[in-house]
Amino acid sequence: MNIKTYDAIVVGCGFAGAVTANILSEKQNKKVLIVEKRNHIGGNCYDEKDEYGVLIHKYGPHIFHTNSKKVFEYLSEYTEWYDYSHEVVAKVGDEYIPVPFNLNSLKKVYGENCAKVLANKLIDQYEYGRKVPILELRNSSDEDVRGIADYVYENVFLKYTMKQWGQTPEQIDPAVTARVPVLVSDDNRYFQDTYQGMPKDGYTKVFEKMLDNPNITVMLGQDAAECIEFDDNGIKVFDQYFIGDIIFTGPIDELFGCRYGRLPYRTLKFEFEHKDEDSYQPNAVVNYTVSEDYTRITEYKKLTGQIIDGTTIMREYPMAYTGEDGQIPYYSIINDENVELYNKYVTLVKKYRNFHLLGRLAEYKYYNIDAIVEKAMELAERLA
Repeated sequence: MNIKTYDAIVVGCGFAGAVTANILSEKQNKKVLIVEKRNHIGGNCYDEKDEYGVLIHKYGPHIFHTNSKKVFEYLSEYTEWYDYSHEVVAKVGDEYIPVPFNLNSLKKVYGENCAKVLANKLIDQYEYGRKVPILELRNSSDEDVRGIADYVYENVFLKYTMKQWGQTPEQIDPAVTARVPVLVSDDNRYFQDTYQGMPKDGYTKVFEKMLDNPNITVMLGQDAAECIEFDDNGIKVFDQYFIGDIIFTGPIDELFGCRYGRLPYRTLKFEFEHKDEDSYQPNAVVNYTVSEDYTRITEYKKLTGQIIDGTTIMREYPMAYTGEDGQIPYYSIINDENVELYNKYVTLVKKYRNFHLLGRLAEYKYYNIDAIVEKAMELAERLA
């Protein structure tokens, strides 16, 4: 392969890489090589039909939502939308309680009459429509309002967070706890963004359309760590110096063989099960915030709007990421020590002005879909 025939190389084919490649090729007429470690495009948003014909998200549920008209219009060039607003419930005992905790949640927990009194107190103190952190509720002079904060902490937040992050109550950052919201509203939607929905034909089809350009070459099953080298003269790709732009969206520590140590992440184990019934649970996603080992169950056809007999569910188990085969780093564990470790890796690439870090693995931070799409759009425009 003659690398010099390309103007840019993109490592990774999730939204960060695919959007960048799309804009460089379509708007700037650049020839782009995408190098992807997996055997498919789409990154963690990849979806496919299982053996029963149910469209599933292989790497966990992904729900699109944004307040950015620019991002929504850009993605709308590559998909129509299924009108879906995400509503999540937590199973606490025998009840399904809307989360974030809101005025409808009050009715489930306290009953209609008591909930009406509590709702009026919340509206009087904080105004309708506001998201109030439980720390603020705990500082209320009203004992009943403080009781709501305690209930949310104990039954919605604490054990769920312990499972998600593998922490004890003492290890959970008080600053995180303080931000847990109560929504003073009857709005059961998990997100209040202006634009919400699911790609009508699935995420994989979006990627196929975005990458359908003769200027783009996609190389699957190729680990970038095996084909990229750094030395004093520049960056080699497949043993050839490359002076075009390289956009790297993968794990930066693994690119350098974890020479300073592995960056800590939480990973997820998924357990899929098909049911010969039309409906398994009341919502597409149910959080299990109390005693179960798993954090949530997703019922995919309620997420995608697919009409099909039977249903496929997925249980989600968080655990520590060790880098073993099959594991995927999902959530970076942000603290001073880990950021310092990350910055050691950044130092290794800083002097290469044609090497750009983009995305949650390359930047060691979490992005929603809309945020990384917008950042990829901005990077591609700057590279013009």
